[in-house]
Formats: sequence, structure tokens, C-alpha cells
Amino acid sequence: MNGLYEQLADPDNPHWDRAESDILREWSKSGSPTMDLLLKRGREAIEAGDTTAAIEHLTALTDHAPDFAEGWYSRAMAYYRAGLYGPSLADLRHVLDLNPHHFAALTGLGTILEESGAPEDAMKAYRAALALNPHQDNVRQALERLEKDAEGVEI
Repeated sequence: MNGLYEQLADPDNPHWDRAESDILREWSKSGSPTMDLLLKRGREAIEAGDTTAAIEHLTALTDHAPDFAEGWYSRAMAYYRAGLYGPSLADLRHVLDLNPHHFAALTGLGTILEESGAPEDAMKAYRAALALNPHQDNVRQALERLEKDAEGVEI
């Protein structure tokens, strides 16, 4: 995985998207067909807008596979979509404890912090996400917007 992380972090790598796809695919492998099915069902429920079912599937996943970061990340996204920022933040922090390279968790953390009125902390999370994956245009735009807002603040 280290080689893939290095390829993704290189802002000049023309094949960064392949590295990103390979990383995301590896992150989604729990090592258990049953846990992979729970992840799939949880993600499908999120896409369908059924956050209650998503949280149930993903809680079962995190209960049975507590070291599988992607289960925690997916549940964090379900909590976020349900408007439950506190549990989402807790799960995102758990993801980062398990996988400090999880740029998507850092992006989610930045989004919640920004929406919660903590722009300085959001900028830190966005910067960390971009250090791992500099190819996230939406994150770069969010960071630039926050930095511009911070420059306009009189002290």
C-alpha cells in the first residue's frame, strides 16, 4: 500500500486516478465475505437514503470487525447523512486511528468541522487530506474558500 500512497500523493503523477482506485478497492476488503456483504448493504442503504438501515448494517459490521476502518468510515457517512454529527465525528476519528492515510475520512472531518463553525480545524483537516491526495478538487476549493474567508477577518 505504501507505493500506492506515494503514487497518489504525487501531484504530478498522471496515473494518480489508478492509484486512488486501487487504494479504495483495498480499503473495501475486510477479509470476510460476510463483513463485505454488510459493507455492501450499508452502502446501498446510504445510496437509497435509508440511513436507519445503513446504520444498522454498519453497526453490525463495526461490532464484528472492529479493526476494519472502512466499516467505521461508511457508518460515519450514514450518521452524517442522518444529521448525527457527533457520532459521525467519533467514527471518523476511529477511522483515522485505524488508517491515518484515509483521505476521505479527513475530508469528511473537514466538512463536518466547517459546517459546525470550526473553520480553523476544518482547514487543518482539508490540508491533511490534500497532503495524502492532492487531486481532490472539491477539497482544494473548500480550503481556498475558508482561507479567503479567514483573510477577510479583522483581528
